[in-house]
Parts: sequence; C-alpha cells; structure tokens
Amino acid sequence: MNILVLNCGSSSLKYQIINMDTKDVICKGLVERIGIEGSKLTHKVPGKDNYVIEEAMPTHKRAVELVMAAITDADHGVISSVDEIDAIGHRVLHGGQKFTKSIVVNEDVKAAIRECFDLGPLHNPANLMGIEACELAMPGKPNVAVFDTSFGMGMEPKAFRYAIPLEYLNKYSVRRYGFHGTSHDYVSHRAIEIAGLDPKTAKVLVCHLGNGASISASIGGVCVDTSMGLTPLEGLIMGTRSGDVDPAIIQYICNKEGKTVNEVLDILNKKSGVYGMTNGISSDFRDIEIAAENGNKDAEIALEAFRYRVAKYCGAYIAAMNGVDCICFTAGVGENDKVTRKIVCEQYLGYLGVKIDDERNNVRGQEKLISADDSTVKVYLLPTNEELKIAMDTEELVKG
Repeated sequence: MNILVLNCGSSSLKYQIINMDTKDVICKGLVERIGIEGSKLTHKVPGKDNYVIEEAMPTHKRAVELVMAAITDADHGVISSVDEIDAIGHRVLHGGQKFTKSIVVNEDVKAAIRECFDLGPLHNPANLMGIEACELAMPGKPNVAVFDTSFGMGMEPKAFRYAIPLEYLNKYSVRRYGFHGTSHDYVSHRAIEIAGLDPKTAKVLVCHLGNGASISASIGGVCVDTSMGLTPLEGLIMGTRSGDVDPAIIQYICNKEGKTVNEVLDILNKKSGVYGMTNGISSDFRDIEIAAENGNKDAEIALEAFRYRVAKYCGAYIAAMNGVDCICFTAGVGENDKVTRKIVCEQYLGYLGVKIDDERNNVRGQEKLISADDSTVKVYLLPTNEELKIAMDTEELVKG
C-alpha cells in the first residue's frame, strides 16, 4: 500500500509517499510560496537528482496537481499513475474536543475542522485546503485527518482544565490540548517497543526539543500530561516562544509600552524564547551554543534556563506518573545536543539514579540507548517520524 502524506501550511506543502509494506519513503518534496510570486516545487527521489518545477501556484489545488505531475513524471516520478496511491494522510493541527483519534474525512469532519479555525488560525485553514485539493485532484481516494492534538486528548480533567471560570471551557473550549502530538505518540510507542516495556503500564517521558519544544508523559501509550496548552505558546522556553510566563506580564507590558494584547502576544510568540533572552542573537540553538562558547553571558543563561525548564517539567511529570521507566529525547535539539541530554539527566535527575553513558551519548540523530548499564531509568535518543505515524494511522483506518 502506498500512502501519500501531506502537511499543508498557509503557503507551503510538504509531502511524502511511503510504501507501507517496507516503510520506505519512495519520494518526498516541498512546495514553497503557494499564492506568492516565485512558487517552486522541489521533488526528491532517493538516488536521483532533485526535480524542480517553477510555475505559478495560486492555490493549493494547483500545488497538489503539480505534486501529482511530479510523482508520475516519466523521468522523475515513482509511480505510473495516481491510481497507485491508496490513500492520503493529512496532518491537521487542531481537532478541538471532538477528535480523540485520527479519522477518515467526510463532510462532517471537514465542518469540524472548520469550526476549529479560531483555535488554529494559521494551520487549520491550510490543512483543510490541502484536504479539499486532494479530493478534487484524486476523487474517490480516502483522505484521513491525523490531528496534532489527538494525543493530548488522553489527559484527564485534572491535567487539561485551567483554573478559570467554567463557562470559558463550555463556551469556547478553553483547555490544554498539547501539540507535537503525532511526534509524542510515535516516540512514546516506539520507546515501549524498543525498550521491551509493558505496553499497558510503561511510564514514558518524551522530550521533543527543537525550535518548538514540548514534553509529554504517558502511561501505556496514553497521555497523562503535556507541556503545551490551548496554543503552542505554553510550556518550555523555545526558539522564539516564551513558554510559561505570569499572565499579568501581558497587561503590564501593554500599559508600559502602549501596546495592544495582540501585539504583546506577537512578541511572546515571535520575539521571545532564546531569541529574546539573547537580545536577538538567534532563535537557532546552535547559534546560541556558539555564542555561549565565545563567552556571551546572555547566551549562557538562555541555555541554562532552557535546560532548567526541561528538567522541571520532567520532574513534575515523573511525579504525575509516580515514576518513570524510560526518558526519550527527540527533534532537532533532542536528537543532536549531547550536552543538553546529559545535563537534564544527570545534573537534575541524577537523584533518581539516571546515568548517561558518555560514549553512547556521543551521537546525533540515531535510534540508540544512551543511558549507562547501571542507570535506574532507560534513556533513549529516538528520532521522531511524524510522517510514518500519519501513514500508519491512515493505513489502519483505510484497511478497517
């Protein structure tokens, strides 16, 4: 079975075709600048030169049509016709409270995605455009929506409810949802498998650390808690996002600077995090590390604060689960920064008997056990694979 996986943004589209018999990615690509001058599609097939299409793409419908042309191209394609695609899996950011798992798309599902536009204003409209574009380009093919918020729907009310008037939950669905859910779902279940843990009782921490960062705790693969909230702004310090702050800071800055609430929220989303803490050095953790090595004190503090916040959430979630069997690091920083992994595990969680093997930990982007043999908790570097998770959900639903 060949599954086409789509991740549509407002002006971009990422895609992969995955052969589910082998789990191999037979091609992937990126469409940039949809609806903007200079549209471009870059199509990649293992072992071949990249195939680039530069053509006006005013709509997602046209972008999907050109993706279909690329994957069936006589010289650069991987299939002879779109008939060889069995289903399409779509990443959808926000499912609100209606969706606790992935679902085959119908008119009711599309209406519910539309109802969540307020909760995911940048992503949900684009996600829906991708679905409808595929319906037009490949009529009759099943489309599956895989929600980034589904994993967090496993939380109990004590974890997902905010201590605000109940009417805001009932009227506007204001609660913690969590994001990076597809990644947390994939990595937590992969950890159970690779570590040989009990699939019903395994207590797993997943640290998805990158420019966007979040942590989840799960028992038996079911989410107990996760650090992002109603939006991806809550939780850890990130590249440009502030993470947790006193809510009164918004009012305080508004009053002092004469700014609107929306302007301050824009600052918290786009100009804060390690970028803001270092006075604009970079939102890329690699640049912050270089600055710290060169003696920049603000960069040093930003890294220390980031690692401290990660460790605080880990400690809180270990308490929430009453223990932990496995800690996993994934995403750009998690998969590549051995120093952060070691500091979080030994400087802050060493009291639990967590120990890192330095030789094992000296690795990037590989699926590997990095804890010492005498560590009381297994620690893994587990590269995430959100596209494969989307494809797996799609295959399961389509096969019934």
